[in-house]
Amino acid sequence: MTEEIDRNWREGWAGRWFLYACALTLAATLIFGAGLSWPFALGAGLTVVLAGFVVRLRPKGRAPLEETLLARRAARLTDLTVEGLMAAMPVPAVLLDPKLVVRTHNAAATRLLPGLRRGEPLMLFLRAPEVVDVVRRALAANTPQVIDYQERVPVARWFGVDAVPVAITSEARDGVRPDYILMVLRDLTEERRLERLRADFVANASHELRTPLASVLGFIETIQGPARNDPAARDRFLDIMLTQARRMSRLIDDLLSLSRVELNEHVRPTEIVDLVSLIAQLRDTLVQGAADQGVTIEIAAAEAALRVRGDADELFRLFENLVQNAVKYGGAGGRVVVSLDAEGRDGRPTEAVVTVRDFGPGIPAEHLPRLTERFYRVDVASSRDKGGTGLGLALVKHIVNRHRGKLSIASTPGEGAAFTVRLELASDETAAAATPPDGAAPV
Repeated sequence: MTEEIDRNWREGWAGRWFLYACALTLAATLIFGAGLSWPFALGAGLTVVLAGFVVRLRPKGRAPLEETLLARRAARLTDLTVEGLMAAMPVPAVLLDPKLVVRTHNAAATRLLPGLRRGEPLMLFLRAPEVVDVVRRALAANTPQVIDYQERVPVARWFGVDAVPVAITSEARDGVRPDYILMVLRDLTEERRLERLRADFVANASHELRTPLASVLGFIETIQGPARNDPAARDRFLDIMLTQARRMSRLIDDLLSLSRVELNEHVRPTEIVDLVSLIAQLRDTLVQGAADQGVTIEIAAAEAALRVRGDADELFRLFENLVQNAVKYGGAGGRVVVSLDAEGRDGRPTEAVVTVRDFGPGIPAEHLPRLTERFYRVDVASSRDKGGTGLGLALVKHIVNRHRGKLSIASTPGEGAAFTVRLELASDETAAAATPPDGAAPV
């Protein structure tokens, strides 16, 4: 639109002498031919000039002044639009000129590169030669370029970089050289971490299944072959096969449970569960198995009831895993204590606190941060001998996450370990609405 205005002005001024000549001719004719006075004749000539200019310079029904104002407003709007688009982008974005100087950027880019400033070269803020090279390639080839790179300090992070040429002038639009380069960064850290975890999970699961499966197949071949007529060996091998088959069954059950919890982890349960009653049921279920290993299970409840929002089956599985682990790995202490209490602020309880404590050998401090990882074990051989799958605490972590709770682990070598779960208490109104009157069963 600005080019059209300029062209109209040039064409208008190019015909100004012709208008002047017409005005003088008209004035002379009126003075000498018609005998009119010279002021009247001069006024008529000026009217011709002004009328000619109006007709000549009026582009598409608008006056040049109006067109100029619109053009200026459009230019300001363009500047504001660029800033607005940059600010609205949810990913870090930086606009560079051909000299790789930062012209503008958004808040996400500032969070990623705290020292980023306009008017400064990109190399001052981004110490990644491969990224600078890809921006230069996009500038030279005038085509989008993509690269992934890793930052190793202060922590390992992965990023994807898109360098896209931006054309504003006609020369840039003709493909000669872009006016700017838009650099967009995508944080790939979580994606890469999940890929690595997924690969590790598949590898570990395959290994955990392969070992007992190979054992079962080997004993089957032995029974079919050399031990065919040896009843004692056959019975011993069948017991081993049964143990290995149960181990695979537990592993598959844990994998399915973990998948179900992860699938619904974003949905918080809404049922009301009394943890005191649930732990009492759990103790009745596990007390005989613990007694067979010389371990007693004690319950210390400071409250008569602790009602929380939750899924009863998942919470039962959560505390079952914690108590079974305490019995298996802390059984040397002879007892496991499950304590229940309520904590809060200003004398008002807001969360239920359940701690499962054993008095065994404890866990070395270097293992504590990784205990909830899938298939992570402090002692692999001991865990397998005791029937562990390496998924119990991972399942505990995800159940706690689904219930919007917190899990903490504390241990002192030689003094045992304590696993504490904190869950938000249900409000009195919600708990009352969920409690059936006179002991009646809920509908």
